[in-house]
Amino acid sequence: MPDFSKEREIAKEYDLKNAIIVGVDEVGRGPWAGPVVAAAAWLNRKRLPRKLVALLDDSKKLSIKKREQIDTQLQLLNKTGVVKIALGEASIEEIDEINILQASMLAMQRAITNLSRPPFALHPDAILIDGNRLPELPCPGKAVVKGDSISLSIAAASVVAKVNRDRQMHQLSIQYPGYGWERNQGYGTPEHQAALLDLGVTPAHRRTFRPIRERLELTD
Repeated sequence: MPDFSKEREIAKEYDLKNAIIVGVDEVGRGPWAGPVVAAAAWLNRKRLPRKLVALLDDSKKLSIKKREQIDTQLQLLNKTGVVKIALGEASIEEIDEINILQASMLAMQRAITNLSRPPFALHPDAILIDGNRLPELPCPGKAVVKGDSISLSIAAASVVAKVNRDRQMHQLSIQYPGYGWERNQGYGTPEHQAALLDLGVTPAHRRTFRPIRERLELTD
């Protein structure tokens, strides 16, 4: 289960006392449709409820119900200052323009920037990023492979980003019915593949992704 060991480790590495360590994660690299969403999270270790600590984990390991439950608790704590969490995203157009890797980096940078603005106004001393690459950061940072299973800060960011993006995909499924995005979140499931052939490409699809590009070529 994730804990605060990575937060303590980076604080010690950079000799940071009473450090503000922020965890960052992104969701949505693989889907064929929709934006990529990131979250940046700071958790007050002394005031964080133990029951919430016991629940927090990589969002991919949690059921929809558990993710929603954790997100609700985090949003309530966000209002009291026990946690501070901000979102950032890169649009479908930006994904097609700069590629999904760079768009993911951009979404994470935006989440960090948004955390530094009101109402949060939080300026991190160090940042933990899920994965093996770092975006350009305003302070020291460390990439943590499978960080959402290791760091509580990253795990919190993972859950909030996942819940937010899933809600966006549900709204897009209402706007563009038939693709099953309320269930597959834009991933290339058989349902999505069949709908792509039957219904065609929507404005919410990532046109630089190969399956979408190939479908567009069929109509040229």
